[in-house]
Amino acid sequence: MVLPPVTIVWPCPLSVETYLEADGDVEVPRPACPGCGRPTTWWSGYRRFVRAGGTGRAMFVRRVRCGACRVTHAVLPAFLLSGRGDVVETIGAVIEAVVAGGRGGGVRPAAARADVPRTTARGWVQRFVARATGLAVGFAALAVELSGDVAVAVGDAAGRALTAVGAAFEAARALPGWDGLGRWRFASAVTGGKLIATNKNTPYLIVGRRRFMPPVP
Repeated sequence: MVLPPVTIVWPCPLSVETYLEADGDVEVPRPACPGCGRPTTWWSGYRRFVRAGGTGRAMFVRRVRCGACRVTHAVLPAFLLSGRGDVVETIGAVIEAVVAGGRGGGVRPAAARADVPRTTARGWVQRFVARATGLAVGFAALAVELSGDVAVAVGDAAGRALTAVGAAFEAARALPGWDGLGRWRFASAVTGGKLIATNKNTPYLIVGRRRFMPPVP
């Protein structure tokens, strides 16, 4: 069965500004086809919107094509999530502020600090909460696989998911290239850009040919 077009997220270490200034002239690793594993070729790309620090700009996203499957896939830098215009650090900061709670931890103040509409911030948090159980299990399993350490459950499902994301990232920091990425770009890469997607399945990360995160039933 041929896999439909998907978003492939690569762990981009560049700042958003550096990526945008390059205007597509970025050395992006060429991934294997996620459907059949064969080599792909570059296949032009497209422009999409990205907002960072309250400012929106257009950016270039590259595509690859599998000659065997005859399917093209977008190759997205890890500072973005699939279908979201704001950078993942902004989204993650809002989620963390609201889920962790404490003084000033509501959606309204978190949205104000991030310079995004309150309704947008509320949507991010709602999607994270809706997927929290699967994310908590998936990221906790990843943390155990990478380090052998079990993430300590904290709070409700959303709190446990937040803890598990942090534990998995701490474990992954020992691997080459991951330390400087930050937990939210790591989470974007692990979930294939679908950290707060509407689907219920927990995606998994493929580094080389190793699947770090199995689907959660």
